[in-house]
Amino acid sequence: MIKYTIAVEGMMCGMCEAHVNDALRKAFPVKKVQSSHTKKQTILMTEAPVSEDSLRKVIGATGYTVTAIASEPYEKKGLFRK
Repeated sequence: MIKYTIAVEGMMCGMCEAHVNDALRKAFPVKKVQSSHTKKQTILMTEAPVSEDSLRKVIGATGYTVTAIASEPYEKKGLFRK
């Protein structure tokens, strides 16, 4: 799984977060998406890689601005994993 941390400018409330989350769910096969207007970021988890240009276009179409994108491999840590 791949974890994307996306810095998003312009989100002001919970409805803004929901707007970004819904747009990402419709555009990509998302495992998990969570936005925070206070942290000014969105966390996106997918099985397959997603291009940064695509992320910028989808979020930009909602009226918000992507200022940075970081990606890293993500492995869920279970109770018995080290």
